[in-house]
Amino acid sequence: MARVKRGVVTHRKHKKVLELTKGHRGGRSKLIKEAKSSLLHAGQYAFAGRKLRKRNMRRLWIIQLGNAVRNEGLSYSKFIAGLRSKKINLDRKILAELAVHNSDDFKKIIAEVK
Repeated sequence: MARVKRGVVTHRKHKKVLELTKGHRGGRSKLIKEAKSSLLHAGQYAFAGRKLRKRNMRRLWIIQLGNAVRNEGLSYSKFIAGLRSKKINLDRKILAELAVHNSDDFKKIIAEVK
């Protein structure tokens, strides 16, 4: 069997990992073994972070809605219950956007719910 020298392939793989871990602290960006493990963990944190971002955005929309509705003399829970009973199918993202940027339209929705 012929001898295979893998230096070029290995070097290319190592370069790819070290490029991806650029900016990590200490040996995590310079030593291949540590860089590999750092890259694995970074991927796990990124995956979890994408889920967390969705939660945080929903919380932000609810807070924005709560503040906007409270200014009109209504509670958030009663506002959402009113939307459901009137069969107004707008999600919290759109409602928060209206509350922040188009307050006139949002006030019309609140009037409908009251």
